[in-house]
Amino acid sequence: MATPLTITPRPLGRREAKERTAALLAERPDLAERLHRLRRLGREVRSCEVHLTNTCNIRCKGCWYFEGGFDTAVRELSDVDKIRSFARRLRDEGVNQATLIGGEPTLVLRRVEAFVEELPYITISTNGLRPMPVQGFEHIAVAVSIFGGGPLDDDLRAIRVNGSKFTGLFDTALSHYKDDPRVLFIFALSEAGLPYLEPTVRKIAENGNIVTFNFYSEHGSDNPIQIENERRVLEEALRVKEAYPEAVVSHPYFIRSLITGTSHWGARFGYDVCPSLSVDHPDHEERVANGNPVIPGFAAWGADYESLQFCCTSGDCGGCRDSQAVYSWLVVSASRFLDSAARLEEWVDIAESYWRQWHWSPYHASKLATP
Repeated sequence: MATPLTITPRPLGRREAKERTAALLAERPDLAERLHRLRRLGREVRSCEVHLTNTCNIRCKGCWYFEGGFDTAVRELSDVDKIRSFARRLRDEGVNQATLIGGEPTLVLRRVEAFVEELPYITISTNGLRPMPVQGFEHIAVAVSIFGGGPLDDDLRAIRVNGSKFTGLFDTALSHYKDDPRVLFIFALSEAGLPYLEPTVRKIAENGNIVTFNFYSEHGSDNPIQIENERRVLEEALRVKEAYPEAVVSHPYFIRSLITGTSHWGARFGYDVCPSLSVDHPDHEERVANGNPVIPGFAAWGADYESLQFCCTSGDCGGCRDSQAVYSWLVVSASRFLDSAARLEEWVDIAESYWRQWHWSPYHASKLATP
């Protein structure tokens, strides 16, 4: 499933990174508290991902979950008491954040409740067709998917299980989540959807929500992350970010890495650097040992709540440019941003923008606005 390893310079050792950081903070003491706060949060939050259910109420084109056969790979557990015990075990092992995906989590609210009862930081990933209730779920984060924007979103996502089409999926999601601070729209950009990029972001901003960019990968196709005019896509995404700085929480550096797959230190995003893999999965022994950082203790669990999944998404590394995996790659690569104080400040900005996505995070606008 993994692509071959590519050789990139190893990150700095812990001691050298500590010495360089100290020297840069002596030059820029104003960065010290921001950096220390980010480090504290990074140590506090221990994450996992759970395939909450195999069931979904739509069939998006290019969905890695169904294209990869995840819906039939394991038998779904529906016993809520057992699911609650699983969440409690995660808590006892030090995990305090769970991203609940599917399938569609809004179809199995009692399972979401079980995680909310046991863990303080919960994010659900939803297609937006059904609303996530507020009562009992006031403090969770709700990540709503969009593919392409405008009418392209319906073309790619508004497909019933029986294959019939409908319209207005994005508008339905907007109506469910008007001025809802829990909500982050995750907007998967595509070259075909460029004319709809700004109008879609504008509607999200006017709806009182925030948005981060993702990359539309058409899983099941020959070239799922192919772009003919990469520069055009990048320029438009950066322009819209500048036009809607409060609504678009994606950092410009992240946007560049998402669209181009590149970094300033020469590494390209791929299996050998992606940190969002199940670190205890036996297939990752060589990857974990290659010197590039991973998310400590991260694991993705199947809908049987027993099977350890390959990574946070499809396992098709050559066809993946998942937004959260790319963001995590940049955040765990702090030692690559120590060649100057300006570069360190850039990493601090990137990391703060990453945490700004989630309603439960102290960096979320709803928390920063609190006196």
